[in-house]
Amino acid sequence: QVQLVESGGTLVQAGGSLKLTCKMSGRDFTQYMMGWFRQAPGKEREFVAAITYISALTKYGDSVKGRFTISRDNRKRTLYLQMNNLQPTDTAVYYCAAPRQTYGSIHTTAQNYDYWGQGTQVTVSS
Repeated sequence: QVQLVESGGTLVQAGGSLKLTCKMSGRDFTQYMMGWFRQAPGKEREFVAAITYISALTKYGDSVKGRFTISRDNRKRTLYLQMNNLQPTDTAVYYCAAPRQTYGSIHTTAQNYDYWGQGTQVTVSS
């Protein structure tokens, strides 16, 4: 059974930085493309970033390009999201996700992901 656990969310001031962490258990992390999504109250889940299984490729949502960086450490089975220059519009619950397919290409839609963490709250104050 795949389990994804996010951590690192907290309250931060606008312009600040935060690094989120997601750890996978139950599967071989090295075989999976991974993604980050976020969901603000009353809004649909939004694609943030994704990375292929060997970090060869990354992709970002338009609203976070140039500010967020996705990375992974396959030895630690851990996914990261470095968030810089945070703005109040970044306030949301952030989720990491993985598809059931191994060695897949990058996906940017939530429907292509099968496993989700419980989410971690990021709140950016102005």
